[in-house]
Amino acid sequence: MTERPEAPELTNPRAERVKKVARLSGRSVRQATGRFLVEGHGPVTELLAAVVDPDAAVGVVVDTLYVGLDADPGYARAATAAGVEVRTASAEVLAAMADAVTPQHVLAVAHRVDVDLAQVLAGRPRTLVVLARVRDPGNAGTVIRAADASGADAVVLTTESVDVHGPKVVRSTAGSLFHVPVVTGVPLADVVAACRQGGLATLATAADGRQDLDDLQDEAADGRGLLVGPHAWLLGNEAWGLPAEDAALADTTVSVPIHGHAESLNLAMAATVCLYASARARR
Repeated sequence: MTERPEAPELTNPRAERVKKVARLSGRSVRQATGRFLVEGHGPVTELLAAVVDPDAAVGVVVDTLYVGLDADPGYARAATAAGVEVRTASAEVLAAMADAVTPQHVLAVAHRVDVDLAQVLAGRPRTLVVLARVRDPGNAGTVIRAADASGADAVVLTTESVDVHGPKVVRSTAGSLFHVPVVTGVPLADVVAACRQGGLATLATAADGRQDLDDLQDEAADGRGLLVGPHAWLLGNEAWGLPAEDAALADTTVSVPIHGHAESLNLAMAATVCLYASARARR
């Protein structure tokens, strides 16, 4: 078998290929092309690992890996072994392609990871997290990371939420986007109805919730209560939370207790606390 000749280094930041990659920072271009950017050491490492993992929960396809001359050669070896095209690029080219203010020595172009809610529910999940109209990329990415770390089965972002394939969200997941199925673009009412039909209780977080998370954990310790069975956490927008009409869709509302003097927890912190309560109950 004849080896493919090594492609020349990309050195022109104004080349058409470079411009095409850079345009993936825009949502409309991602939607039109079905491609998105993966930047940085951690996300790229997890992306390449998912490509070759036969048991990966998320199917991943990578078009091209771009590496700088100073990048760890392990990236190129891993990509080549997975059948991914590898191109070396100058620091100027990588900076022109990247969305990050301080780009690292490696980035990839991957296919969008689209997951269907019915497919997720068919797998009989124990814990889901649903983000309703969440628009901050860092919060959305951190919740996906927390869902992965706590062993949740999937994340759902409803309509009017941030694009999960945006560069800032992808970076914030630190690679968890390639570990946990993420459903997007489903109206909240449809998500709740599908969860109910699939046998999942729905728990909406609220400052004045009808139930207290500490009490739910006490019940779970006795082998009873909502956290013991399949359930979905519903969390709202960073600024205003879940409107009353959205919270009313859920089976109950749950407050995360504040034991000190903090006014509240931000979205990602509250989600993490709730997801680890679910993880504890599953044990």
